Amino acid sequence: MHGEYKTPGGKLVVADFEVESERFRDVVVSGDFFLYPEEALEAITGAVEGLAVTSGEGEIAQAVEAAIPDGTEMLGFSPEAVAIALRRGLAS
Repeated sequence: MHGEYKTPGGKLVVADFEVESERFRDVVVSGDFFLYPEEALEAITGAVEGLAVTSGEGEIAQAVEAAIPDGTEMLGFSPEAVAIALRRGLAS
């Protein structure tokens, strides 16, 4: 599945994933945003891997926020943007 969200600042957030047993699987988050350190992307995808597809945007965003390592800079996107991209992927 594939979902996209263009943030108000103009950056694109893309979520590609599979659904297995009503859970997010094989999640890949990408886009034209900036993330420092880049390794924090593993924490972001790990946070949503296995979440129920019935999770709302707020729940997904909270999981992402909780997983982001201290000192991480997210430029041009947010945990909410990741959540929106995932939910849009389910709707397509």
